[in-house]
Amino acid sequence: MKKLTALLFLSMLVVFAGCKKKEKKESNTNTTATKGAKGATKKNTPAEGAKTGVPVQLFVMSQCPYGLMAEGMMDLVLDLVGKHVNFRLEYIVDETPGGGFNSLHGAPEVEGNIIQLCVQSIAPAKLMDFIKCHNENPRALGTTWKSCAQRAKVDAAALKTCKEGEQGKQLLRASAKIAKDLKVEGSPTFFIGGQKYDGPPSPRKIVDKICEGIKGAKPADCTAPAAVGYFITDKRCEKCKQYARLLAAISNIAPGAKMTTLDYSDAKAKDLMKTAEIKMLPVIIFEKSILKDKLAMRIFKPIMKQVGSLHKLMEPAAIFDPTAEICDNKIDDDNNGKIDCDDATCKEAMACRKEQKKRLDVFVMSQCPYGAAALISMKAVIDNFKKDIDFHVNYIANKTASGFDSLHGQPEVDENIRQLCAVKHYPKDYKYMDYLVCRSKDYQNPTWKPCAKDGIDVKVIEKCVKEEGVKLLEENIKLGHALKVSGSPTWLANNRFKFQGIDAELIKTEYCKHNEKLAGCKNKLSAESKVKGSCGGK
Repeated sequence: MKKLTALLFLSMLVVFAGCKKKEKKESNTNTTATKGAKGATKKNTPAEGAKTGVPVQLFVMSQCPYGLMAEGMMDLVLDLVGKHVNFRLEYIVDETPGGGFNSLHGAPEVEGNIIQLCVQSIAPAKLMDFIKCHNENPRALGTTWKSCAQRAKVDAAALKTCKEGEQGKQLLRASAKIAKDLKVEGSPTFFIGGQKYDGPPSPRKIVDKICEGIKGAKPADCTAPAAVGYFITDKRCEKCKQYARLLAAISNIAPGAKMTTLDYSDAKAKDLMKTAEIKMLPVIIFEKSILKDKLAMRIFKPIMKQVGSLHKLMEPAAIFDPTAEICDNKIDDDNNGKIDCDDATCKEAMACRKEQKKRLDVFVMSQCPYGAAALISMKAVIDNFKKDIDFHVNYIANKTASGFDSLHGQPEVDENIRQLCAVKHYPKDYKYMDYLVCRSKDYQNPTWKPCAKDGIDVKVIEKCVKEEGVKLLEENIKLGHALKVSGSPTWLANNRFKFQGIDAELIKTEYCKHNEKLAGCKNKLSAESKVKGSCGGK
């Protein structure tokens, strides 16, 4: 999914699944929060140390990505209704018998917890500014504290004394006790008005819950402003249907927005698309009334473009051109006299690809755990079918002006190239799979040479990487781009039939659906896999 989809769903935090230090069958959703120390505040909030306002506690781990997202969401909330809130961050750790601490993400997280608690104690009004800086590089919490203190205008000397002395430990010990007493195990967990909050995880819903606790007249910001918006799609586009769930995210972010779904066949949809200069669907458009919703605009502004009086969110995926030929509906959609596969624009469409019996392609990212597991499973599939399979490995990446872009960074690009070099120079009897499987078993380990063994030469791989590696990857990724593949692993049977899966039995079953009479189809392969899922889209 692209930036819009990611931001919308991150803003909802996907139901607070979060980081959990351990699983427990029992939970008490009606637990009453214990009072903490001085309340942390934000700009235009009560004076430091004040305890007025609705009490809000956010329990996190300083290196839990879900906790970081919740902190970002809370920053939006405090900007809107902060002067009515008494906010505190609390941390989820276990105290060890020797007086130390144990945290899910290790010692660096313990240090990060202490640093943030010290800021909350020393300068509560600056806490969220410090947190925003700290969270730009959460893995380096122990080294960025000084520069973040300067940015947030926190007394660095006082912070150093706190984090390195007994005060920091006492703060974490007290915070851990609060979490333990409330049986909080997952990061993030909210307590609002003394009660655990289990509602939808969006900034507006958090604001709504806070506003319930404000005594007397409610501030105007407690009511989401009315707005008008449109979700434009095309009923001919099957893949577009998945983006309808964005409306639920919109409803949580801007509940005052009245959203209307329009099909491309509607005259109003065409008029809006023309005015907003839109060519690809699906798309979300708002009228200027959305500008009144300050909370929603904090989320939408980075991904919104104004065209005239309309405000469009960047296309969710830009996946469908409503004026182009659809390659499998027996209609001349673009009115050029050519239908479906006879139209030149359908050359690479799945429905128009020439079937190649016994061919199996996989599209992977070499450092994706799911792609790595699929390659490990594939060794058994090859051994099962032997000469009755024509297997090809394709990598998922994008070419850039300076090299390649891959989901897991440059180390993944480098490994993609090494694996392609193994594929090129050791194709006989799929010898290259020895290297691919070996690397896939420890895909995060940067040390690759121990896997170049038993007939695979390190020098051959190194020479290939240096002289032809870039060209190999550039050519290899073209098929995935043509087929719009983004999820690792994705499979393509017989050059036409796409499927998902990781374990050997499932791969065999899907392959055999299109190659039914092969001897290997009768054999039972392993259906076990330690991981399930995919990296990227589908």
